Order: sequence, then C-alpha cells, then structure tokens
Amino acid sequence: MSRGWFFLFFFFLPFIVRALEFPLPEKGTRLLGERKVHFVQKGEHLELIAKKYNVPFLSLLSINPDVDPYLPDIDRFLTIPHQLILPPVPYVGILINLAELRLYYFDTRSQKVHIFPIGIGRIGRDTPIMLSKITEKNENPIWYPTPTIRKEYEVEKGIILPKTVQPGPDNPLGAHSLRLDYGAGEYLIHGTNKDFGVGLRVSAGCIRMRPEDIAWLYGRVKLDEKVRVINQPVKISVEPDGAVYVEVHRPLSRDEDETFKRIMTLPDPKVSDWLYQNGMKVNRYRAALAVQSGLPTEIGKAKFIKKNQDPQSQQ
Repeated sequence: MSRGWFFLFFFFLPFIVRALEFPLPEKGTRLLGERKVHFVQKGEHLELIAKKYNVPFLSLLSINPDVDPYLPDIDRFLTIPHQLILPPVPYVGILINLAELRLYYFDTRSQKVHIFPIGIGRIGRDTPIMLSKITEKNENPIWYPTPTIRKEYEVEKGIILPKTVQPGPDNPLGAHSLRLDYGAGEYLIHGTNKDFGVGLRVSAGCIRMRPEDIAWLYGRVKLDEKVRVINQPVKISVEPDGAVYVEVHRPLSRDEDETFKRIMTLPDPKVSDWLYQNGMKVNRYRAALAVQSGLPTEIGKAKFIKKNQDPQSQQ
C-alpha cells in the first residue's frame, strides 16, 4: 500500500489535537494515519508544537534531529509523527509502548483506537513491562509519596515533602489517576500539575498524561480494564499488496552513560530470514534500524507473501 506525504500548512495554528483517533485497521494491516508537516511560526518551540499536535516531545525531536528544540528557525518545516504502525498485540484495553512513549486505548464499542503521548519512568526508576489491569479510579487523588521519593526530593531539590499531598496545584498526580494491579499497587496512570514532562522520561515510574488526555481516558475506562505495558522499539506491518513497512525508535537508555551514546537495535534473525524468504533485501531493514527515524518506512515488497503471514507474529 503506497501512502504519500500529506502536507498540512498552517500560518496560524489555533487548536490543540486532543488525541490521534483511527478506526481499527482491517485484518492484514497495522499501518495507520498520514505524515504531516508543520511550518514553525514566530514564538513556537518544539514542546509547544508537540503539545499542539499531541505527540511525544522526544519523538518530535528524534524525527527532526537538526532542529533547535528551543529556538527553531521561523518557517522551518517539521515532520509530525501522525503516521504509525500498531504493535503486534491484541486490540483490547490499554496498551503502553515505552519505546515510543505512546499509550493506545482500544475502544471495542466504537471500533477505534485513540493514541496519546505519555511520560514514563526516568533512568533508575524505569516503568516496568507488565500485564495488568485497572483496580482503582480516583478523581482529585491524594498523593502519598513513598519514603524513597520523599528522600529524593529532600536531597535533590531541598524540598521536605509531607506524607500526604492533598488535591490541588501542588499535587503532581493532577486531577485523575488510574491505579494498576502490579507490584504493591504503586504504579499509576495519572495527570500532571506541570506543563512539561509528557513525552519524556521524567517520572518515578508512573505513566504521566496531559490533563485533558487523562480526563478523557478516565471517563471511558472501567475497573478491571486490561493494561499491557511493552517495550518494543521496532514495529513491522505487511500490507495487503505486499509492501513492508518498518518503524524504528531509539531503544531506551539503560543507564546515564547510554543517554549520550547511539544505541542500536540489532536485526532480528527471524525477521531477516522472513524478508529473505520473501525475496526482499535485508540491507534495507538494517538501514531502517540504523536510522531510527521513528516513522514507518517502506523497505520493499514481499514477492512470495503468503496470506496472513506476519514476520513479527513469529517472534
């Protein structure tokens, strides 16, 4: 399936995209959306543009690596990541892919998927991979900082936190929280009291959403809703016409030293073998892994594709 660029020109952008929303794809494809382009206006910076389009800040930065995130040139065009590949998992409940800083909500009633940028755990306080469910919903939640977090605040920020933080502007959980059935129940999907951090690795392990996004999600999910957290930097879609798309994100840094290093994802031997068996050049797959564009990239067409064959379903 050939999907060209869709150029979106704005001299003034007065709106904020609340969420990416797509009908669930037909069987045999996982490719969604179209690429968009935004021209930088006076006074804009990447965090503001990421918020306007409701995309992860780090994704926007990764896709536009030669742009100054704080002082981008006026009239410079930016690629907006509104095209993506769905991860190869069941389309139910909430899916969080740490590697791409996105949360997917699969609404089986409307047969749509809603996609949001998120903030996740920083290095050393990583958000864990899990298969969980929602056990508690709280509006205007009280924050109970753990002893570890209280010590961190005191040592790193010189702030003495109380044992409980009531709802309000000083509560980092924002106005809504969803508690997950994992560990001792310390992991939440929640809002924020700050206008920064979504699309970054800044939390103590919880999943952070923009206030308007968590409010929307809070109103639709139910108790016991399934929540799956994965870490999959490479996604593949084989289209009905045989076109193969690869979307590659930079793997998450495991320590502070890796933050400033180029981290590569090695080719998966099963995927490489699948491509070879279907008459494709494996070097295009390797090139996509090296570039790490964060956007779906067509690497060729499978010549001998079999019905419903999917290289990632074999993993």
